[in-house]
Amino acid sequence: MHFRILRQMSLLFFVFFVCVGCSDTHLPAVEQKEGDGVTKTARYAPFDGERAMRYLTNICQIGPRSSCSEGMRRQQESLIQHFTPLVERTGGRVAIQSFGGKDPRDQSDCQFANLVVEWYPERLNRILLCAHYDTLPYPMRDAVDPKGVFVGANDGASGVALLMVLGEELPSLNLPFGVDFVLFDAEEYRFGKDDPFCLGSTYFAQTVRDSQNRQRGATSQTAPDLAAATPTVVRYHAAVLLDMIADADLKIFQEHNSLSWRDTRPLVQEIWNVAGRVGVREFVSRPKYWIEDDHLPLHEIAGIPACDLIDFDYPVWHTRADTPDQCSAKSLAKVGLVVREWLKTTRCCPSR
Repeated sequence: MHFRILRQMSLLFFVFFVCVGCSDTHLPAVEQKEGDGVTKTARYAPFDGERAMRYLTNICQIGPRSSCSEGMRRQQESLIQHFTPLVERTGGRVAIQSFGGKDPRDQSDCQFANLVVEWYPERLNRILLCAHYDTLPYPMRDAVDPKGVFVGANDGASGVALLMVLGEELPSLNLPFGVDFVLFDAEEYRFGKDDPFCLGSTYFAQTVRDSQNRQRGATSQTAPDLAAATPTVVRYHAAVLLDMIADADLKIFQEHNSLSWRDTRPLVQEIWNVAGRVGVREFVSRPKYWIEDDHLPLHEIAGIPACDLIDFDYPVWHTRADTPDQCSAKSLAKVGLVVREWLKTTRCCPSR
């Protein structure tokens, strides 16, 4: 966007004086040029990055939260207490989706659990917002102590913390569709590079696929003449995965898989267009990485258009140094603003 020199100088002075009086997490108003050349100022309510950062820090204070651990159990209890009174305002609920698995070390039984927060559960047209909430058991890429303590501030707590704040705002957004928050377990319950991963999202995707198949079968058998005209099957029109979004040096490129899928490409473009509109330049409108993440089973198994929001340029990834001091309230505020404004304006999901 090009401005005359005088307008540029005015804007710079405006931003300077606004930012001096603001916290680090408040974004200035955004100037947008309309077709007739008139510039208007669009103001967006700030997303509370400081609050999200406090939640991130509190989660990390629990310590490691790998699957089947005491830390994971404590985190689950805390999140249930947080989300339950919020979601009940929309008639929703918090549910634990349990599934069995194996400890990769000795193949002993292990009980995993996704945490599902259902907003407006009666609505068949839905959007899925998700993150993984388990941590790697050990910081396997740490050069000094690969069996040390790993608290997963960015890789584990950041997406959870953002959803905690978004959940406080969601009942007041008056969205015309249903929303599910899903926190995936066993995303990286791994002790070696060859161990399986994304177990929670795979199980969730399988249940979505199986449920849709059952519902379609029941509808076609009991009322085949109405099956096409009356939607009775819950449908996720879009899934947005939040993973490693609090890096102090934030840069979120478009993920190659998300961009390559024909059904998901409009979702990616819509989100990055929202980022441009609200002035969050850390969303970079070009791809950089092919990433194997929880969005893959959502798309490949459940057929959900699924976009991965991830900053993979994170030098302390899977090391002991992935701690809250590497994260930024301002980054959380920017990603939260984009996600919230996308929810309010998306055309990916029909009403009800």
